[in-house]
Amino acid sequence: MTHYDQELDLTGLNCPLPILRTKKALALAEPGTVLKVIGTDPGSPREFHMFAKQGSAELISITEEPGRYVYLLRKI
Repeated sequence: MTHYDQELDLTGLNCPLPILRTKKALALAEPGTVLKVIGTDPGSPREFHMFAKQGSAELISITEEPGRYVYLLRKI
């Protein structure tokens, strides 16, 4: 498992809140910070892929677990 610096639990939140809260957390973080995000929105994998393509964060991984998704992102 990749080391992470911060964890953000967004369980129960639906689009666009997971991305908005992730953007806010990354804006406050130093470059290189790894953020672990936990979410339950079934549309969030697509949203996180699109977010990473915008260039402010690298999507390290998406792990699907029973009833939730776990994302690791690195601030660029």
